[in-house]
Amino acid sequence: MPIKRSKPIDRLYHEVADYDLVIIPDAPLASALNRRLERPHFGPFAITPRRLAARRRETAEDRLAFLEVIQETDLSWKQASYASGEVLQCWEYRGRPDAILEYDAFDTQATRAVVDCIASLKTTSRALTDYQINYDEYESVAVIGEPQLTNLEQSILPDEYDSVDRFCADSFDVPPFRIFDSHGAVIDTILTTVTPENADNIAVVLDAASEYSPLLESAFESADIPFYGGPTFTDQQDHRAFIQFLRCTVVGSDTRIKTVKPLLTCLGATIDIEHDEKRLFEVEDPELEWLCSFCAQAPTLTLHDALDAYEDRARCSLDAFRAELDRIGLLDEPITRDVIDRLTFYLETYDVPIDRENEGVLLADAKSASFVDQPVVFYLGLDESWTHDSPRRPWVDRDQEFDRNIDQFQSLLQSGEEQYYLVQDTAGGTPVTPCLYFEDLLESDFERFSDLESIRQSRTIRSMSDGFEKERVDTDSEPVTALSQSSLNSYANCPRDYFFSRLVDNPDKDYFAEGNLFHDFAEFVVNHPELVDEDIIEEAVEVMCTETQAFYRDVDLPTRRTKYRIGLETIVEYLEENVPMETDFLTPTSGWSQNFFAEYFDRPTDSPATERWFEDDDLGVKGKVDLVQSPSHLVDFKSGRKKSSTQITKHAAIEPPSDRPNFQALLYLTYYRRQHPDERLEFTFFHFLETLDEVITGGGDLDACLTTITYHPVAFDEFVQSEAVFDALCEEAPNDCNKTFSKTSYETYQAAFDVHEVPRTRDADEMATSPFGNAFTERLVADVGDYKYVRNGCMQAFRHLCDYRKSGFFVEDLDEFERFVDDQIEELNQYRRGDARFPVEGRAGEPAYRYVDHRDLILIEENAIDDETTAAEVDQ
Repeated sequence: MPIKRSKPIDRLYHEVADYDLVIIPDAPLASALNRRLERPHFGPFAITPRRLAARRRETAEDRLAFLEVIQETDLSWKQASYASGEVLQCWEYRGRPDAILEYDAFDTQATRAVVDCIASLKTTSRALTDYQINYDEYESVAVIGEPQLTNLEQSILPDEYDSVDRFCADSFDVPPFRIFDSHGAVIDTILTTVTPENADNIAVVLDAASEYSPLLESAFESADIPFYGGPTFTDQQDHRAFIQFLRCTVVGSDTRIKTVKPLLTCLGATIDIEHDEKRLFEVEDPELEWLCSFCAQAPTLTLHDALDAYEDRARCSLDAFRAELDRIGLLDEPITRDVIDRLTFYLETYDVPIDRENEGVLLADAKSASFVDQPVVFYLGLDESWTHDSPRRPWVDRDQEFDRNIDQFQSLLQSGEEQYYLVQDTAGGTPVTPCLYFEDLLESDFERFSDLESIRQSRTIRSMSDGFEKERVDTDSEPVTALSQSSLNSYANCPRDYFFSRLVDNPDKDYFAEGNLFHDFAEFVVNHPELVDEDIIEEAVEVMCTETQAFYRDVDLPTRRTKYRIGLETIVEYLEENVPMETDFLTPTSGWSQNFFAEYFDRPTDSPATERWFEDDDLGVKGKVDLVQSPSHLVDFKSGRKKSSTQITKHAAIEPPSDRPNFQALLYLTYYRRQHPDERLEFTFFHFLETLDEVITGGGDLDACLTTITYHPVAFDEFVQSEAVFDALCEEAPNDCNKTFSKTSYETYQAAFDVHEVPRTRDADEMATSPFGNAFTERLVADVGDYKYVRNGCMQAFRHLCDYRKSGFFVEDLDEFERFVDDQIEELNQYRRGDARFPVEGRAGEPAYRYVDHRDLILIEENAIDDETTAAEVDQ
């Protein structure tokens, strides 16, 4: 069916101007008609049934009924809320408070108690039930939009009245939908139109529970644009903070600093971000002493005491909150989890009335309004969240309810002299479904807004009169000459994340704290192996528990103690079996950092084999080696999960790049090659917690903790032609491969490489189907025979050759990496100079956001910093 055109408000007024009383289904329409009254009129003219019957402004009777029920009955708050809501709803549809008892499923003891309690309560429903319009007071009565009235509201109508249709015979042509790419773009468009001067003439209709609501409210506040109809009692900052303040007293010892940061901000306390992940009661800071002290006393205090304490600390007055606590009987209740839960439930369920000035932009909820009397109306979203949820109750005629809702929707769409429908076509890559009422109202098939008449809008660029100050700095940025493996990983994944990592501090993490302690202990063991025994290990375990207790619950202490002991013992076992050889990697001391255990046990750590810092501006790399095992072997200690050599070399790939780049082994071997050219080198990742579960059950193999990456100082195609590789195919490869190559000679094997170049691939199937693979197989078939085991043996040989690529690097790999680092540093310095902005996409394209540290700062391009602000300006 087409959208019915609503009668203009002036036409509607002239149709009912001569009546003594006009009944209207919603208050905004009644107010609009009353403002147009052109003659003296005694008493109400246009009015809603509830206001006429109660002779006062409509109040939220569900809240009043709930308060009465919890005072007069023994029902729990949730029982009282549910039962009173059901009784009031049935009363609205059936016209009697006890009608609900006619339904067996609702005829319960709780329902009867609620009916008895609120049937005589002075609510607007009670007033409607008892009220009847009489002819002595009103000689002529008109009703606008009668189908919109509920049964209870219709019960007050006299025997004779005139029904006036809210709609006319014409249809309404829906304006084009204006499609934007994001919520922010929609908000910016509104802010380019609305000013403090014209705010009184503008309304915005939106789903109050949508993302648009807080964005728009905060945008208006920052722009000093007055508005009303949006924030509620619980939206006030101090009210929310007080609830969080109460929660702090009962959540236990695991409360983290980051969870109470909003509260601390309201209280004027500033806590360094490094403590965010730590437990509140384990951080020693003067700003936290008051809060921790109050939490310790809380079991003996009441909500009245808590409110006094909060007001004193925040230097504010919460009289309205105090009055509401007194009204619901919680003001003098002790601070317990149950009391706080009841308070939270009440505030989340009922709207507490607040005094506000009705000035500025009107914010109207799409699910409750049916008319807005402003010249210009913006409609935000218009998606499926605008669809009403009709009650699924036996007393509700769902067809009638749908008709009522769709009429309300049609009327709402036509409010104002100018209507603007601002929508998104997609959100998060998923099409946005228009409001379901459009399916009945628009005579076309569609799945998204772009299927309808629409206009795509680009984001509006707003000129800001204030905001963050910036000034151009007439200086050159200092060029980067070397990158660490962590910086290179971050930059390759997402250059903008790398950029923000230099600007934004991050909180301390439990795994960082533990990892540093494990590393320090390993360095201590290398320097003082003669001191380390069971007693030293046990003492180190206790010290580690103390140093990390801010991150963990007390109940986790036995588990942590076991984890630390096994980790330390595994480190000691490895270093006893693999005593470092003397090395001239660097000078005897690098002065890299302090060692916790060296200070704790008052022993120096100056071994040239541990914690060796390197930096090579020519290569463009820098880093720290945990252990120099020998002149050809480096070791890195890891507390995380073990990765195979295949995974390590895969993530170090450059062409094609990995979706999670990790160049540590490649970078360290590239540097070490410069120190030891033409030598076979090894880099071992020692995951000392890998066998934790096995050790607990009485097993554990030290080799299971090790992953070694080998650098071969030759090209791959030269390496695989070596006699050593041929011998491995004859002896170490699978059976068919052994059988095949044992029946040929090294000369035949070597000749198979003469025709075609060996492909640079890790995939055996790709190698087998390459020109080289085909020629290689045919050469072996010709020499050994055309047997199944020969062809299968060749396939096994290809897998064996590819395994060398998966477990190590060759000359061309490190040469390519050197060029890659040069390119990255050159590109990075271009961004730092301001020649271009740091992009979001990295080496592999779209970043792997799971490994991005500053996801909340990385916006899509249209939401990013103005292009006029270069990265160099921000950097400086």
